[in-house]
Amino acid sequence: MFYENKKVLKRQIIPYNPMLKEVAKKLRQKMTFSEVKFWNELKNGKMLGYDFDRQRPIGNYIVDFYCKDLQLALEVDGITHLDEKIILKDKVRQDELEMFGVNFLRFDALLIVNKVESVLKEVQNWISEYESKNGVVEFVKRKRVAILNRNHENGRTHPYPSQEGMRRR
Repeated sequence: MFYENKKVLKRQIIPYNPMLKEVAKKLRQKMTFSEVKFWNELKNGKMLGYDFDRQRPIGNYIVDFYCKDLQLALEVDGITHLDEKIILKDKVRQDELEMFGVNFLRFDALLIVNKVESVLKEVQNWISEYESKNGVVEFVKRKRVAILNRNHENGRTHPYPSQEGMRRR
């Protein structure tokens, strides 16, 4: 549970098929270049202080990246996602997970490879909109302050190293 302005924000626990745990572990070991590049920008709270998991089982599916606090799944769509059967499967999968309250952002793998900054900006914008409606979880606020302090001590100009040089709002 998290406390935000005296109201309690509960993390929704979404059950998952335990048989997917081993599959997810194997997927983490065989990530594509675009997934690795994206993961390097998300891990360790680099995305505005939020923790993301990679290859996360949810329900009967595995999503590429997932933030429990935002209930946000980030999907990397490679060339296989151009196949009509895959597109249909993705739609069914997404619809089912959205019934649990999961939000989705999908990105083309080549966009991540060639313009990761624009992908990061889109995720940041989604988070900003989410926070304007729902507030910021207290531990994320604390994490942001710690990152700002650490970066200030190291002479960085941007709170998140992966976003150094990106335009500010």
